[in-house]
Order: sequence, then C-alpha cells, then structure tokens
Amino acid sequence: MHRRLLAVLVPLAVLLVAALGAPLSVTVAEREMQETYVDRLNDVGRFASLAETALSTGRTEALHQELTRYHELYGIPVAVIDTSGAVLLGPAGAYRRAARAEPALSRIVTAALAGARSEPSGEWAPWEDSALVVAEPVGRDSEVVGAVVTVSDLSRTRHRILVRWAQLAGLGLLPLIALVAVAWPVSAWVLRPVRELDAASSRISRGDLTIRADAEAGPVELRRLAESFNTMMDAVEDAVRRQRAFVSDASHQLRNPLTSLRLAVESLEPHLRAEDGGRQVYEVAVDELKAMQRLLNSLQASARMESIRTASPVDLDAVLATRVERWRALTATAGQTLTVDVPPGLRVLEPTGGLGGILDELISNALRLSDARAVEVSARVVSGGTGAAGRGGTDAGWGGTDAGWGGAGAVGRGGSGGTDAGRGDASAAGGVVAIVVRDDGRGIDVSERARALQRFWRSPRHQNVPGTGLGLAICADLVGAAGGELRLEDGLPRPDGSGHGFAAVVALPVVPGAESSSGAPAPPRA
Repeated sequence: MHRRLLAVLVPLAVLLVAALGAPLSVTVAEREMQETYVDRLNDVGRFASLAETALSTGRTEALHQELTRYHELYGIPVAVIDTSGAVLLGPAGAYRRAARAEPALSRIVTAALAGARSEPSGEWAPWEDSALVVAEPVGRDSEVVGAVVTVSDLSRTRHRILVRWAQLAGLGLLPLIALVAVAWPVSAWVLRPVRELDAASSRISRGDLTIRADAEAGPVELRRLAESFNTMMDAVEDAVRRQRAFVSDASHQLRNPLTSLRLAVESLEPHLRAEDGGRQVYEVAVDELKAMQRLLNSLQASARMESIRTASPVDLDAVLATRVERWRALTATAGQTLTVDVPPGLRVLEPTGGLGGILDELISNALRLSDARAVEVSARVVSGGTGAAGRGGTDAGWGGTDAGWGGAGAVGRGGSGGTDAGRGDASAAGGVVAIVVRDDGRGIDVSERARALQRFWRSPRHQNVPGTGLGLAICADLVGAAGGELRLEDGLPRPDGSGHGFAAVVALPVVPGAESSSGAPAPPRA
C-alpha cells in the first residue's frame, strides 16, 4: 500500500522539481551565453580600436599577426573587413569558411558597417550548432571604414551549459532521494494500522471473531479507527456468542420437557383401542415428537460446532479408513453398492467438527433421500484453485458432470475412471481437493440446489422422510469456514436413462507438503 502512496508522491515531487529547475536551467544557459558574448564583444572592441589606428597610419603588420595569433590560440576566426566585405587583415581563409556556414553573418556585418554595434544572433540553445557572430565597426558615425568580425564556435559554451544542467539535475535528485528515503518508512508507519485492519478483516471473514486491531500504533486518526473497529468487533462477538448461547440453551432446556412429553404420550399406548381412530393420532404425535427431538439435536450440534472456528490439516486416507467399512455396511443393508476411488496421499484443511462428520452426512443423504442403487465417493486435485474461487468458472470444473472427471461415467468405477492428470499432485500450490459423493438416484432439480443449502429447507418430495433440513446447511457453513465450498451438482446417470442423480462436491484447500503422516492404511477400493 505504501508503494502506491509513493507512486503518487514521487511524481508530484518530480513535477515540483521540474517546475523549479526548468526556469533555473534557462537562466544558467542565458548567463553562460551572456558571458561568452561579453568576452567576444570586448575582444572585437579592442581589435576595432587597434584597427582604426593601424588603418589610419598604414602600419597593419602587427595587427595582422595578432589576429592570426588569436585565431591559432582560441580557434576563433577574426578578420578586419572593409565596407565592401573584403578581408583586409586576419586569417582570410578561416574567416570565409566560417562565414559561409552562418546565414546571420551578413545581417550583423551590414549593421556594423552602418555604425551599429551588433547584437547576439539569438541561437544560444546547447543543442543548436550555430556559431556566435560578433561585429564591431571601425571608426565612428560617417567615418566607418570597416568592421572587425568574429565567428565563435560555441561547442565549449554548450558543453559548460550541459555540465551545469547535469549538476542541477543531480541537485534536483537529492530531494527526491531524500523524499523516498523519508517517505518509505513514514508511509509504512502511517499505513501499518491500515494493513493490520485489512488482515484482521480477512481473518474475520474466515470466522475468527477474536481478532483485534492494534490501537496503539500509527497516527491519531488511525488509532481512533482501530479503537472503533475493536469496539465494533466486541459488539459483534458478543452478539454472536449470545445467539449461539441462546440456541444451545433453548435446545438444551427443551430437551427435558420434550422427553417427558414423549414418555407421557407413549404411556397412552396400552389404553388405546384398535377399533377407534386414537391409535392413528397417537402414531402421528409420536412421529412429530421424534422429529422435534431430531431438530433440537441438530440445533445443539450446530451451535456447538460453530463455536469452534479453527481448521487443521488432515490426511484424507486417515479419515476414510475409519468410515469406509461402515458406509459399505450401511449401503449393503439398504441394497446399494458403494464405490470409493480416492488416490492416496491427499492432505486437506479439515473443517471444524471433522471432515468425517461432513462425509457421513452426505452419505446419509444418499441413503435416505435418493432411492439410489449406487453411491460413489471420489477425490481429485484441481490445480490452480484456491478455496471457493478455484472452480474454473464452470460446474464441470469440479467434476459436476461425468465428463468433468475424464470421461462419461468413468469416475470411481473400480478405480479405472479418470486420467492420471486428474489425480494431480497433492502438493500443488494453490490447488484444492474436490471430494465428490454422488449417486444415481432421483437427485435435486437445478432450481432447488441453492435453497437446499439453506437451513430448514426440505424438498417437497422429502417431507415424509425423517430429517431436519439442517444437515447440508451446517456442512456448507463448516466447509466455507475452512476456506472451501460445498456445491451440489449432477450425479451419476440414472439406470433408466431419465437424467442424473445427486452429487455433493466438497472442495477444500490442499495443504502443502502433502505426504501422508498418519500412517493409516488407504481405504479399500471396490
């Protein structure tokens, strides 16, 4: 976050330095050019004074030698010309070569021959190649007999200007470097409470209501924000605790009266006669009492599990090894077949209350609600996903259809379905393990799947089947609190070809370094 703050501050500082440095750079360049022009003007003024005396006396040899020496010493052609522009004294060849390259020379010389002192040509920018032409009239007013002209190469002057500009740029970098050096730790200090609030909010979204922000660090405004945040979380945690306590206490307090009521109702059975309608009413009352007891048990279990919001790594092999035989016995009793196809070595983040209890609930739904003949349990690693975000954008990304697991009807049948790539590597960073429990029963309509994860919702087809409508909802909450997701998809194809059965997909984050540590045997395959 402080990088983004610096990304805003540094460009503003650069603009400020540039706004101050640009006029200063222009001033420096103008001063260098002014100094060069004054030097040349002084030189030509001296030569003009000497030329006036030499031309009037006819003694020009000494002046000619001095002009030639000046050219040799400084590399600046200087010549004394007459009113027609012909060179009288000085290095004529060098002067003519330099004069041909300067279009402004004729204008400046004409002004000098008219008796006016020349002005700079105006081309002073360091990236320009033009020379500085300076001319001084020899004589005064109507007695001007010629002019002294210099054509100065400005490469040295331009070099000095560029050096000064580089120095100014270096000096301009110093405050920028100082700004970054100071702003980096200061912005980190200022924004650290914001980062801590962001981290706390992330943990709260995962169900940890005990987290609090540091209200002792950072600016005063952010400390007040942290205090307000902590006060809010105190209120939220207290409200959630009261809600769970109410559900748990209400469920517990209702158990004894409900049990007494059930015993009282059941004690009436010997006094009922078969020929009247009382026995039918008695059976309805007993069934309703049993349903209420199941509901209270579910509410108590929900409150107990939701009070614990921590998830821990677990080996999927260890979970299945304690349950597969019981599942197989239950399905055999119901006249169903169970197939398990789970590769070894998968390690996932186990939801609160245990992954086994969630899988028990899904198997129970398949036995009670689907009228299925076959139940399958399979698992695969889906690479590149993280929690609920790793679905790949389609239901098939979790294997919601048979094709999603490597071929129609190929999943979990004796371990022959799927592909090697589908098994994946349990240590894949950022992946999820998708555990699928599906059957070939009646299934749930697509329009009902979202509501099936809501508490107390039951399909109209299952109103006469024992249940509370809390099982899937509690499982979905627990899986979501562990960073995963519970989804309902199409199951196996029905034997009569009328569609697909029911499938519940539990997607849980992969734990890195997924070597099985429990030493438990892998669940048997069938």
